Amino acid sequence: MFKINKEKYRDKVIACWIGKNIGGTVGGPFEGTTDMQDISGFTTEKGEPLPNDDLDLQIAWLMTLERVGARGLDANALADSWVTLISPHWNEYGIAHKNLKMGLLPPLSGELDNKLWRNSNGAWIRTEIWAALAPGFPNVASKYAILDASVDHGVGEGTLAAIFTASLESLAFVECDIEKLINKALSYIPKESMLYKSVSLVIDEYHKGTDYRVVREMVVELNSELGLFQAPGNIAFSVIGLLYGEGDFKKSIIYTVNCGDDTDCTAGTVGAVLGIIGGTAGIPADWREYIGDTIVQMCINSQYAPYIPKNCEDFTDRVIRFTPEMLKIHKIAFEFTDGDDEYDAVEADSVLSDYAENYFKRMPYSFEVTKVGAVNALVEFDREPIVSAGEDISFKIKFKQLHIYGEPIEGSVELVLPDGWSAEHRKAIHIAKPRDIMPVSMPYQEYNITCDLAVTVTAGEYVSAINRILAVVELSNSPTPLIIPITLVG
Repeated sequence: MFKINKEKYRDKVIACWIGKNIGGTVGGPFEGTTDMQDISGFTTEKGEPLPNDDLDLQIAWLMTLERVGARGLDANALADSWVTLISPHWNEYGIAHKNLKMGLLPPLSGELDNKLWRNSNGAWIRTEIWAALAPGFPNVASKYAILDASVDHGVGEGTLAAIFTASLESLAFVECDIEKLINKALSYIPKESMLYKSVSLVIDEYHKGTDYRVVREMVVELNSELGLFQAPGNIAFSVIGLLYGEGDFKKSIIYTVNCGDDTDCTAGTVGAVLGIIGGTAGIPADWREYIGDTIVQMCINSQYAPYIPKNCEDFTDRVIRFTPEMLKIHKIAFEFTDGDDEYDAVEADSVLSDYAENYFKRMPYSFEVTKVGAVNALVEFDREPIVSAGEDISFKIKFKQLHIYGEPIEGSVELVLPDGWSAEHRKAIHIAKPRDIMPVSMPYQEYNITCDLAVTVTAGEYVSAINRILAVVELSNSPTPLIIPITLVG
């Protein structure tokens, strides 16, 4: 049984949002700067924080949770909210909007036509909500960060960066040593990635005693081919602030902003991490007073304004009421306590330990559709889902049963195609009983795919810009079919 002191936890979550507001407001005026800065604090007028998409998108995810519940939260639920709740259309946000509206589900929505921005900053800057919902459980936090990032970053470095920050922030609820947090979060990232190389460079130079300004230039040089607003370099700037700031809130924020680039994001993340570590007592009183505890939003569709939390305490209380359920569905015995925390780091780290690794083994042009309580279907293309008249395109539909004690499922598959198109595939499917193929100890989310269906579609003479196919799957364990929408771009 894991136990976390509720008041201390709540205070850390409040401080997380306040710290993010402070960092975003100090850094906001310097966003996009390419030179080293030399700031000393706020340059905005006293009164309230600057609006920031980093926080707004997390409010959208809270509203999604309130709509579908913890058990209904998946990448497709987040994609629905992306289209309905989120207004901005810049960079990867706009590409995701376009792809989702064409019918391309995550992570396909974050891959197609997104070479420039799939490695950028849009996802890792909005991971605090997942950490708050999984305090001390980095693999649970990173699972939801992956689902989130998949919408607009696919399987790029932007998604790796979300794993890093979500893990670090989750662990910050139970560990206060900043270097330990960074090293642990880095251990979840592939060594060949630019993110790993960039963060490792900062750690190494910090131990050598290299001035942070020099390290900043080394990071810029290492990431010169990626350019501005990309995740590896900006994560490294946040790590510079955390390490060289040595736990001092103001110093950490200032050093981070001085590094330039996406300064509201980098400093906002540093402020959030230090807020989690130190709680509200660790935030300088004069800086907190300068902007207050309000939330000023800019990115959520205005018709939903009545449902937006107005301050950090309201946001916190609406988030943390989901924490027990989020952990329960991952089979974590958890409860809030008025006493001391009871936490086993080794046991906590073992929960969902393979989720991220399995995600990055998937084809980038893929998506999932789930029929609640029945089966999950993963559709994988081996190339971009773009076709011309008369052209063949192949994909696989991989099924797994969600009833961990259920009986084998028999089913049949029919494709509804555009006029003049044809397809070749097996009609019948057999989905094995999960307990026949998986160890009893394995979480149900991680068992292997149990049935693959290969499909080859041949486009007709007429191909439109958006070509919709429906795979209708009749299942022996469900009175209604699973409908899999498949979009091919002309």
